[in-house]
Formats: sequence, structure tokens, C-alpha cells
Amino acid sequence: MKNFLLPLLCAGALLALPACAKKAATSPGSASAPEKKIQIGYLVKQPEEPWFQFEWKGATAAGAQHDFEVVKLGVTDGEKVMSAIDNLAAMGAQGFVICTPDVRLGPAIMNRAQQAGLKVITVDDQLVAGDGKFMTSVPYLGMSATQIGRDVGTELFREMQHRGWKAEDTGLCTVTFEELDTARARTDGAIAALKDAGFPASRIFKGAQKTTDIPGSFAAANIVLTQHPTVKHWLICALNDTGVLGAVRAMEDRGFTAENVIGIGINGTDCIDELRKSKPTGFFGSMLVSAPQEGFRTAELLHQWIATGVAPPPDTRTAGIFITRDNFEQVLKKEGIIP
Repeated sequence: MKNFLLPLLCAGALLALPACAKKAATSPGSASAPEKKIQIGYLVKQPEEPWFQFEWKGATAAGAQHDFEVVKLGVTDGEKVMSAIDNLAAMGAQGFVICTPDVRLGPAIMNRAQQAGLKVITVDDQLVAGDGKFMTSVPYLGMSATQIGRDVGTELFREMQHRGWKAEDTGLCTVTFEELDTARARTDGAIAALKDAGFPASRIFKGAQKTTDIPGSFAAANIVLTQHPTVKHWLICALNDTGVLGAVRAMEDRGFTAENVIGIGINGTDCIDELRKSKPTGFFGSMLVSAPQEGFRTAELLHQWIATGVAPPPDTRTAGIFITRDNFEQVLKKEGIIP
């Protein structure tokens, strides 16, 4: 009787097991299912811009090296940001890197992320709280905006001296976007460096962009040119490469050429076609900040935070590399931006 009951008892125990346990019990030699990769989001405000495409490229490279997945999302307004956060949570992601379309969304972004249990690192533009101050509790990686701006000013003055331009014949066209702190830091840094070098404050002219693109800069520079028609030589600085490019186009419309314009941008990725032109333009050079490296490092830091629980540094800054027509191909190839 005992021998008859034993098989029945064993079979009943097996039937009571959960499905996954049954499989393990009936297939003692089978391997367990592979563990799901860590998944992160990488959210950028202008997905069509080369800068952010290169950041995505760097983040993808970090994922390939460290075996995690990167979900690349364009978030051009606040509604898309919130939707992207919800979608990432639904997909099982554990965090995201973001360059927000509006830094004032900071509290809303962090509230939504915390509700979803997602870790956050900001890149390029630092989040701002309701009181207008930076949200320093959120890890940030970006360029050293003021120093890079100062580097622009230093190179502008150096090239001006090299050409033998007189200050009284020269003007600085500063295309500004002061609503964004990092933009203001860059142009303020350039102005400060020029003043420190001896460039007169009376020859510094500002034009405010309404939009941070070439048309916005073109319009801002046109106002400056109309207001100061006697300037013979122009220096140009702006938030980024596109800001300088718009100003260069405006000056070309007024008859200015590479001989009497020195424009130096920031980023180094939106000016590749300009520097490749057979005939030089007023776009003299750019302070390159490596977008692939920023993408790689932010994604890597977020992955480490998720995997180990060790939070990244609260504030990480990157330096710039000055590129011109003479060296940009060599530098960009080294950085992995061009093949």
C-alpha cells in the first residue's frame, strides 16, 4: 500500500508547483532564462540636431561596451517629456539621461521620475527649480560654459590681432539667448575675456535671439548690423555654432566676407559642412565639446548608478578643443565624430 501511494504523492506535489517550478523540476538539466539587460532612456530636446545625434551615438557605444540598452527619444516639448517618462517606466527602464526642452520643467520631471522609480542624469542644460536656482541634487554633466566662452573670446582677440584690426574699426556681434543660463554663461564668458584682453566695452553689441537656430540668429544679427553700419570688421560669438552661422549669413547679405569677419562657435558638430567649403567664410572656427564623449559618459554613469547603487558626481564639466579649417578633420576623426 505504501509503495502504491508514494508515486501519487509525488505527482500531487509536482502538480501543486508553479509553472516555472514545474519546468525546472521536469527539466533538471535546463538552463535558467537569461537576466534582462538594464535599460535606460536618452531624451534630447532637438533630435534633428547633429549634436544630439552624436550624443546618442556615444550613449549607444556605452551600451554596447557595458551590455545595457539605450532607448533614444526626442522630447521637443513638455508634454513629450512627460509621455516619454511614462513610456520608459512601462517598458521597464530604470533611469534616463535628459536634455530638456525647458529647464523650468525640472520639478515636474523629477516628480514624475520619482513616482516611476527612475534615476535621472541631466546633460547639457541643468534643471532649474521653481525659485530659479539650479537643481543641484540632480546629477549633471555638461560643458564648462563660462570657461569655454572665455576661450572663444581669447581666440577672437588673438585672430583680430593677427589680422592687425584696430579696435575702433571693429565690433563684437554677440548673439544672445539669455533665457538659458548656460547660453548666457557662454556669451558672458566671451565678452569678459575680450574685455580682459583690452577690447573696449563700447564696441560690444548684443542681439537677442528669439529662437536658438540659424533663422533666429540671422534676425538678431541683422538688427545689430542695422544699428551699427559704420563697423568695418566684425567678431561674432553666440550660444553655439548655429548662432554664429546665422550671424555669418546675415553679414554676407551685407557684403561682409571672410576677410572682415571672424566668427567662433561652440559645439564643433554643426559647422562641419561650413568648414569643408572650398572657399572660407566668416565662420573661422569652433570650440569643440565632444558630443559622443558626453553621450558615452552620461550613459555609463547612469548604468553604473543603476547596477551598483553608487550615485555619479553631482556636477561634471567638460573642456573644449579649438578647431578651424586647418585641423577640424583630424580632431573630429580622433573624437569619432567623422569617419
